[in-house]
Amino acid sequence: MQIPDKAPVVVAVSGSSAGLAAVRLAAREAAARGLTLLVLHAFSWPGTRYTDDPPDYGTARHEADQIVNEAVASARRSAPGVPVKGKVADGLAVRELLVQSHRAALLVLGDDALAGGMRIPADSVLVQVVSRARCPVVVARGVRPPSGPLLAAVDGSPSSMLALRLAAGEAQRRQIPLDVAHVVGEAGEAAGSRLLRRMVDQIPDIAGVRPQLLIGEPAPTLLRVSRRARMMVVGPRGTDGSSLLGAVASELLRRCACPTVFVHGTPAGDDPADGTVPSAGALIS
Repeated sequence: MQIPDKAPVVVAVSGSSAGLAAVRLAAREAAARGLTLLVLHAFSWPGTRYTDDPPDYGTARHEADQIVNEAVASARRSAPGVPVKGKVADGLAVRELLVQSHRAALLVLGDDALAGGMRIPADSVLVQVVSRARCPVVVARGVRPPSGPLLAAVDGSPSSMLALRLAAGEAQRRQIPLDVAHVVGEAGEAAGSRLLRRMVDQIPDIAGVRPQLLIGEPAPTLLRVSRRARMMVVGPRGTDGSSLLGAVASELLRRCACPTVFVHGTPAGDDPADGTVPSAGALIS
């Protein structure tokens, strides 16, 4: 899917500290791209947060407005000069964010404190949006990442090829290194080297591309190397595209140390070279 050139950065807020971390990241991203920022809170009545004695509609609506106002103020402090709009959207969060993903340059979500190791339900906002959005989705973390390289994780799937291409364009634009990581078991080194070389050969010949063949289990190995990355770029589905979110992507969503960009596109057929991806300018700073 092609994203409009001046599409906004959209950040979802819910009143949580994770949401405010996402706002700060989204504001920096909008500033770097020269884009507007839309702060979005989905308001559904009656709210599922209230199990006993829910407040009346007016009180709940006022609370929603306050969540957005606080987030807008935080965004303006983080990136003065960025045009920031706030919106309380009537509807469920997943639906509203998926609608926004058709016209956003980037969606930014907080990690909702999932780094503690909880299993993420398949019907959660994070899983549904990361797996079904039509634009890149960044999951912010609680701390600002180090000034390390971009890290693209690949496994040979069309999804990871889209991620690699987008990461390559962003690394070239910012003139920073790009580590391309493929993880294999000890018995798979030869085949893994060939796959990694084949994928790197499909991106532009740019300076600073560093193929890395890593030995181990994919999720733990990628989680380890994420500690020194500025961000990690992945596809939401691996070689088995039957589930909403691949097993490795699910672990990265839950526990990655750096902001994680889940890249979406529309592969035509089985050849990743036929896919369309959003502009490389849609990645985080």
